Amino acid sequence: MAIQRMDNVLIVVDDLEAVIAFFVELGMELEGRGPLEWSGAERVIGLDDVRQDVAMLRVPGGHGRVELARFHRPKAIAPEPRDAPVNTLGLRRVMFAVDDIDDVVARLRAHGAELVGEIVRYEDVYRLCYVRGPEGIVVGLAEELG
Repeated sequence: MAIQRMDNVLIVVDDLEAVIAFFVELGMELEGRGPLEWSGAERVIGLDDVRQDVAMLRVPGGHGRVELARFHRPKAIAPEPRDAPVNTLGLRRVMFAVDDIDDVVARLRAHGAELVGEIVRYEDVYRLCYVRGPEGIVVGLAEELG
């Protein structure tokens, strides 16, 4: 049996509004949001007495999603350090292909994003960078060169 697709990546956040705005500015579409009221969620995630708000954003065309969750109960646990470097163990970034990397970086800066390093060229294939957005979320951007 083979994997059919990667459905979504979950990012637990504290400021749901700021992170939604960041990903919408990146070009994702807000698919839906609201309180998670499914009783089976607690059994799936292994936590009791859960209260959370979720938002689902999708890449235009529907080929990938980011799910955001804000836990009201139990309180989310913050990693240390909050702005961990990219060589920290664990999931460190989500990469998106973009049309114009300079434009995307400029628009994301309006939402508090900062370049982690520089925008660099990889041979004649891509221009690449990492951007740290709200809550320390690292997003990779790749502009394919023609």
